[in-house]
Amino acid sequence: MREIFDSTIERLFLDLVTPQAVMSCEGGVWPEAMWDAIEESGFTLALAPESAGGAGAAWADVCGIVRLAGRFSLPLPLPEAMLANWLLGVSGLQGCGGRLTIGAQGTLRFENGTVSGEAIDVPWGSEVDFIVAVIAGDEPRVVLLSTYGVQKIHGANIAGEPRDTLVFNEVVPLATELLPLGLYDDVLRLGGAMLRSAQIAGALECGLALTTTYAGERVQFGKPIASFQAIQHQVSVLAEHTAASAIAAEAAFAESSNERLAEFFSMAAKICSSEAAGIGAGIAHAVHGAIGFTHEHALHLTTRRLWAWRSEFGSLTEWSKKLGYAACSGGAKEFWPAITSGQLHNLKGVPA
Repeated sequence: MREIFDSTIERLFLDLVTPQAVMSCEGGVWPEAMWDAIEESGFTLALAPESAGGAGAAWADVCGIVRLAGRFSLPLPLPEAMLANWLLGVSGLQGCGGRLTIGAQGTLRFENGTVSGEAIDVPWGSEVDFIVAVIAGDEPRVVLLSTYGVQKIHGANIAGEPRDTLVFNEVVPLATELLPLGLYDDVLRLGGAMLRSAQIAGALECGLALTTTYAGERVQFGKPIASFQAIQHQVSVLAEHTAASAIAAEAAFAESSNERLAEFFSMAAKICSSEAAGIGAGIAHAVHGAIGFTHEHALHLTTRRLWAWRSEFGSLTEWSKKLGYAACSGGAKEFWPAITSGQLHNLKGVPA
């Protein structure tokens, strides 16, 4: 299934997600034809169980899709829609078609059967029709909300991708259910971190390809700059971080099940990829020199996303702190077994 998914989505992206198309979407323009083609392919519902209208795919099956979304700088919330439908499905709710995203943070509350409060930094929040969120409390609850008629406050990350605030006032959910046992109320934040780790890995792959191509073509002192040892060293460091990010993301997806996400591996993947994003973007621009900073060159589509995604759904510092507390919570005797098994305890309440 993985090979079919990867080859299908790559062909789709090659046809539709060109650098020109991506740049035309900056500022919040929704690419209608691009979304229609993706939704028609069925990938937004890939992780939902068949009983909920999805394909019943495993997380390991879709890692390539998310990496390709990062490699092509996809200007649409396909990864977020996949995560949203996974959570709906695991909660016993029907999958949702149409423009869909997630609200991983905010002040939403559930009172008397309605939802009020704010969902903040919502990917493409002003453009979607539906949003899935988890409302914290003594009994955390999954809600599917319509965005029709709600107040929308526009925002964007440094890559020009919409990150909006949605204000709900006594909105009746389209569907709601208690969060399944074994999932924490920050499941969307953790899932978002896992998604961004794979997208960063894909973006680094794109940056590496652009950098090696440019180094082979750019001639200085009569020979390609790729022949200089200093450039070779920098490119090799970029390649190392690209590979490490890809492996970490693949591990997080592979260890996650249809019922829950792998906390240890997802946190480790976001830590690894966030560190690599800053280093990788810096090397790519250093090798490209001045041309890499021009708007006409495609490199900025990748590096601006690397700089934005490394902080979304938790920064390197936040996840490192959380992972460190969780790994040490069992004391000295449990430290090494926790590291080798990937089974962390007492994650609930660990400082973020």
